[in-house]
Amino acid sequence: MMPTDVRVPFLSLTPGEDADALRAAVTRVIDRGWFILGPELEAFEAEFAAAAGASHAIGVNTGTDALALLLRGLGIGPGDEVITAPLSAAYTGLAVMMAGARPVFADIDPERHTIDPAQVEAAVTPRTAAIMPVHLYGQAADMTALAAIAERHGLVLLEDAAQAHLATCEGRPVGSFGMGAGFSFYPTKNLGALGDAGAITTNDATLAARLKRLRNGGQQATYQHDEFGVNSRLDEMQAAILRERLQRLPRWTEQRRALAARYRSQLAGAAVHVPREFDAGHVYHLFVVRTPERDALRAHMAEHGVQTLIHYPKALTEQPALQSEAPAACREAVRAAREVCSLPLYPSLSREAVDLVCDAVLAFRG
Repeated sequence: MMPTDVRVPFLSLTPGEDADALRAAVTRVIDRGWFILGPELEAFEAEFAAAAGASHAIGVNTGTDALALLLRGLGIGPGDEVITAPLSAAYTGLAVMMAGARPVFADIDPERHTIDPAQVEAAVTPRTAAIMPVHLYGQAADMTALAAIAERHGLVLLEDAAQAHLATCEGRPVGSFGMGAGFSFYPTKNLGALGDAGAITTNDATLAARLKRLRNGGQQATYQHDEFGVNSRLDEMQAAILRERLQRLPRWTEQRRALAARYRSQLAGAAVHVPREFDAGHVYHLFVVRTPERDALRAHMAEHGVQTLIHYPKALTEQPALQSEAPAACREAVRAAREVCSLPLYPSLSREAVDLVCDAVLAFRG
């Protein structure tokens, strides 16, 4: 799938318009000589909380740690079940296992690609402690329906927002529907660091204080470890980089939406299926299309100089690492995992490049 003459790369991670600002941020941290739990992290946590519409943000090492620590902070662990989505990066399920709980997978809505509320309700048992939907590709799950289910059954509602920075659902920011949300700043994300990084958002001050202890070895004060914690701290270098990029994120998000609209307009008559946009708050971390002839599509696109990727080639129910959790069959997720193909989409992608991609897709006959 890697042509020698790449006309449209899937993604470029080399800093572009923000390159000088990132170099200045790194220099600022080096010159200060403070690298862990310092002023850059404190400032980024305040700025990201404001951007996400939350009262608190807690910077951690990865998005996976964000979810695992959020569960632990709420006392969810061994003996508990967490209902989550089977179409996601494996880290969603692995984070639940890291907390000691059992991930239970409820199938997806085949058009929205996020967890199906009806399937969630059917999966509730006396051991269910939480519902944790994934906002996939930048589109929010049906949080209104999921919040009603959580309230009806007395369950904690959490959000895997790793792909959904600044996304909204019915006008409300993702992360505002439950007790908290986990975000990833992996370099490919809409808000990406230059390495691993993550954050938890919450409106609960008590939970936020506990999460800050848990990420730092359970310390209440230096060398005073009051509970079992881990070492998962967002470092000053990445915090400084993220602060610079956070300023640009609203504009980058609008650029993503404009490019997605261009894709949608031009691909209306394509031989592939373009999933609906269910909410204007979609932030288009990825732009995906579907076809049972995915391998043929990707080969066709490569011949036209367009790189594509697959997110994700296996449903979590088919991942070997999760078989110990006895996952239920999720037919729609398995089918989507075999058909979904991601097209290039990032803020610096030109309109001309989008047109080239669309021309290639429209020439595909399956």
